[in-house]
Amino acid sequence: MANTLDAVIIVIGLILALAGMIGCILPIIPGPTFSFLALILLSWTKNWQVFSQAFLIVMGSLTVILMILDYIAPALGAKKYGASKSGLWGSAIGMIIGIFFIPPWGIIVGAFVGALVGELLAGKSGKKALRAGWGILIGNVLGIGLKLAFTTVVLFYYIKAM
Repeated sequence: MANTLDAVIIVIGLILALAGMIGCILPIIPGPTFSFLALILLSWTKNWQVFSQAFLIVMGSLTVILMILDYIAPALGAKKYGASKSGLWGSAIGMIIGIFFIPPWGIIVGAFVGALVGELLAGKSGKKALRAGWGILIGNVLGIGLKLAFTTVVLFYYIKAM
């Protein structure tokens, strides 16, 4: 009975790890968090023998950093390229709308278009609005790329330890 339960928990962990990768693109799913939970489940199932305590602490810390960076990266990109609050709001609205019309790439395209529209509505020139949109786009792509890299590493270690 215990082996069956362990197998079910391991499969749930694998599903969490895969959902973590999907969550890097779909903002409704906390990708790195799901991936880290997969590591915890596998460790727990195998009596904490598969991953060292230091490894789990590092991965947990990276998860927290990525969660914070997920909110900061677009704002940093926006600030560096001169986006206003209107551009940030436009970006957020664009991401939400974009996910419904061209998933999953709608998040990236929607953020850019939303920022551009927000800046234009705020009275910025076309060139400045494009620059602000570009900054938000770079921040979003950087955040998504870092999350994908992390969740890919987690999936690799998860499968290796299974």
